[in-house]
Amino acid sequence: MSQATTTDSTSADATASIDPAALPGGVPVAAPQGRRPGSRWIDDWRPEDPDFWRDTGAPIARRNLILSIVSEHIGFSVWSLWSVLVLFMGPEYGIDPAGKFLLTAVPAAVGSVLRLPYTFAVAVFGGRNWTIVSALLLLLPAVPMTILLEPGISYSTLMVLACLAGVGGGNFASSMANINAFYPQRLKGWALGLNAGGGNIGVPAVQLVGLAVLATVGAAYPRLVPAVYLPLIVLAAFGATRYMDNLSAASNERGAMREATRSPHTWIMSFLYIGTFGSFIGFGFAFGQVLQIQFAEQFATPIDAAYLTFLGPLIGSLIRPVGGHLADRLGGARVTFWNFVAMAVGAGTVWYASVERSLPLYLVGFMALFVFSGIGNGSTYKMIPAIFRAKAAEQVAAGVDPVAAERRSIRLAGALIGIAGAVGAFGGVLVNIAFRQSFLTSGTADAAYVVFIAFYAVCVVVTWGVYRRPGSRLPGV
Repeated sequence: MSQATTTDSTSADATASIDPAALPGGVPVAAPQGRRPGSRWIDDWRPEDPDFWRDTGAPIARRNLILSIVSEHIGFSVWSLWSVLVLFMGPEYGIDPAGKFLLTAVPAAVGSVLRLPYTFAVAVFGGRNWTIVSALLLLLPAVPMTILLEPGISYSTLMVLACLAGVGGGNFASSMANINAFYPQRLKGWALGLNAGGGNIGVPAVQLVGLAVLATVGAAYPRLVPAVYLPLIVLAAFGATRYMDNLSAASNERGAMREATRSPHTWIMSFLYIGTFGSFIGFGFAFGQVLQIQFAEQFATPIDAAYLTFLGPLIGSLIRPVGGHLADRLGGARVTFWNFVAMAVGAGTVWYASVERSLPLYLVGFMALFVFSGIGNGSTYKMIPAIFRAKAAEQVAAGVDPVAAERRSIRLAGALIGIAGAVGAFGGVLVNIAFRQSFLTSGTADAAYVVFIAFYAVCVVVTWGVYRRPGSRLPGV
């Protein structure tokens, strides 16, 4: 039976290197030197070896995936806190709609910037170790919010608290880079989709917490929403400490991120991810405010909007693994192409409903946007390892050593996941800025919807031109 070689307090003298011949279907990994005892490093990891995966790899990967989802879920909830808290802020806070959109845009911006260093952190510290640290960092925004949020607080203080909430946005990148290394190629779409979908559910989860607070004690106590997450953050850190592992294979070689930036596919996939994840997180942050402003007669109180706010992010989160599964079966590029077509139609429906003041049609269009942004999140992330896998096959055909080609594909895929996650998250900022500017100039969100339609149309053309056009598509993408 295959066994994973783990560096712990009883096996600190792990083999310094692993014979490539002993790794059928896998990549030889040099065992790191100088690991501290008890750090739970696994040095022998061969997910592409069927025997190893069946006997040893799958249970370990599943355990780490579950704990990763839990931590990422709480991170998303903390990141999304301001999509809920702005609903509590009535006239006594003295903040206009433009100011509220800025409060929801700031965490998205900070989170997008943090995703790059969070991706590096997995390589430097290990997936388990960084999950512990990143979970505890969520206390930085949650504790002061619990203490300070009340009428009379200055807008500058609110902006600082909104910036701190951005740390929750970084968890996604480190979690995805870590889980990508645990699973074999044939299961990456499913595993990454499940990991991301479970994390994304943190957006509707925090909105449900906000709804519960509004329904029970009213809008006077926004501080109760972050307070709910204080014990959950501590439990997530404890779970990672007790049950997760570090993978030596996840430690990127020097220059992986720099090498990935030289690939045009890095920037193409980052652009497409703006259209999927950027839409999901941007709409998730803004949906409640847009409802309150654009349909004020139907949503006179915060709780009226809160009843609907969570539905879109919930649907988009739950369906993300479906996008990964469809991409596994049909190909990521095919699913992504038709998904952007559907998103353009959804945005067109929302625009038409807004002009006609039809709330039912408006909700149908927005729910469609959440559904297809979720599917697109899964399909685009499936494309990332598939692109570099196809490039590795080309290199092997040209005479490059298969082990070296596969190692390089894993390195570059992990790096691209971090870059695309960061750039895609910035799409959430752009969505909120588009809404803010549209309301400032015309009093409605109609101009923003036109921009979204045009952007999705460009994504359709890019996906077809690079990955779907006959003669230009990479095999298996």
